[in-house]
This record gives sequence, structure tokens and C-alpha cells, in this order.
Amino acid sequence: MPSAKDAPADGRLFVLDLSGSRVFSIKPDGSDERTLVRECASHPDGIFVDAAAGHIYWTDMGVFDRNDGRIERADLDGGNRTVIIPEGATFTPKQIALDKAHGKLYWCDREGMRVMRANLDGSNIETLVERGRGDADRADQTRWCVGIAVDAQKGKLYWTQKGPSKGGKGRIFRANLDLPPGQTAANRSDIELLFDHLPEPIDLEIDREHHTLYWTDRGDPPKGNSVSRYSMDADTRQGDASEILLTHLMEGIGISLDVAHDRMFLTDFAGSIYSARLDGSEKRILAQGEGNLTGIAYVETPAAAA
Repeated sequence: MPSAKDAPADGRLFVLDLSGSRVFSIKPDGSDERTLVRECASHPDGIFVDAAAGHIYWTDMGVFDRNDGRIERADLDGGNRTVIIPEGATFTPKQIALDKAHGKLYWCDREGMRVMRANLDGSNIETLVERGRGDADRADQTRWCVGIAVDAQKGKLYWTQKGPSKGGKGRIFRANLDLPPGQTAANRSDIELLFDHLPEPIDLEIDREHHTLYWTDRGDPPKGNSVSRYSMDADTRQGDASEILLTHLMEGIGISLDVAHDRMFLTDFAGSIYSARLDGSEKRILAQGEGNLTGIAYVETPAAAA
């Protein structure tokens, strides 16, 4: 497998800074930081970059006790900014994922207690999973849906329900991309619990080449403030098949993989960007003091955006 030193020179990281309400990009060596979008409402959280189409998508959680979250899109240079999922259509959108082949945008809605999707232009909004409804259920943080990953080739959806802060009640689930016939988002029977009693799992990412699921966890050590992975082909009935790859993050949030060059990129809420090999070794800090960082996406960008 190629090493990180063989990585393409035009790759870039796109990062969300919650405290600065901005989208910025930076080279994978930590140089050439550029702020692309400012005044991202109040709480930008999840980001996905479709380099081929020239688009950045990101979620904004809004005010947590109001139904005012939204999803926006802009060009790679931050221009042509537009709201595609308006306020009122999703409560607190978190991590976001794209299924480009089928033209679908997926996200988790934390206080909405839902997993949702829409067309890439924001039309045809659907609720795929509903874990609760109303203020009483919303107060139960074990119902909150946070991280999401889509394996369109296998027809599967993965998401986290983080539970209370550092509470040891976090879980990771899997279900089919489409609702079973005759069932609803609230009563679908195909939901599989993969992991339970995690500290506080946040964002997910899939290595499709090796069919492996990665996630960040911002809960307490020894399992928290970490990155873990799991073979999606493993039989969870045979016991916990996950492994903790690296630790000592300061409230780990975002994760993005560059499988071709054996590396992952991470953010934490203390404002650092990290890189490491996919096995967790050779961890290093690329940038520090960047604010409260949330989502991150690595892409090999067109030369014009590099």
C-alpha cells in the first residue's frame, strides 16, 4: 500500500470550526489554511465534499432546543452558498454522508432522534429511522442519533446513538438503506445493534476497500477520546470484534479516511487536526488552536481548488 509520503499534492482537508462558525480548508501537511465560508449560522457540525461536482455540503445544528437546523451547500471555493434543507425540516442535523450513485444525501438528526435522507438538491426529504418523538423522548440522550455512514454497495446504513456525555451508554446500529415493506421509521424490524456500552461514539467512516467501519469516541478513557474500527463482516454474536486504534484525543469528533495512502484524519473539540496511519500508528498533529473543530473531509481536489 502506498505511504502517506506518496499522497497526491493536490489533496485537501475541509474542516468545520464551530466556535468560529466557518468552513476552512488546509493541506494534509497542515499548511495553506484558507477560510472558505464565514457566518455558518451557529453550530456547523457535519461536512461532505463532492469534489467531482465541485460542492461542499455541511450541516448546521442551529439552537439545540429549537427546530431550526439546516443543511447548506457551496462551491469548493465557498461561492454560490445555498440552503438545501431549510430550517424546520430537520431539528439538529449532525454528521452527513452522500450516496452519489443514487443521488441521495443522508444525515443524523440529534434532537430530532432520526436518521434522514433527501435528494442532493434537498427535495424528497424522508425519515428512515425514528427513535423517539416529542419533548419527553428528546430529554433521553440515548435516543439521540449523531454519526452516520452509508455502504450503498451493500445496501446498509450505520449510525451512532451517543447517549449522555461520558455516560457509557453509547451504541452503534445498522439497518438496510430502505424501509422494509409495510413498516415505518418508528417500527422497522431490520435494525441491528452492533455495539453497546460505548463511552460516547460520535462520527463514523467506512473503508469500503477493506469493509471496515471506523468511529471516534469523545467519552472517558480508556475506551473514550479514541478512534476504533470494526470489520463489517464480523459476526457480533461471537463477541466484541472492535479494536481501539489510538487514544488521547481531546474530545474526538470528525474522521475522514484516505485509504489509498493508508492514512486517516481526525479533529477534536480542543481545536487540533491529526493524521495517523489506518492502524492508528504514526499519529501526529497537523494544526492546533483552530477553535472547536467538528466535521472533517479529505478529498483529492481538482487542480483549480488545490
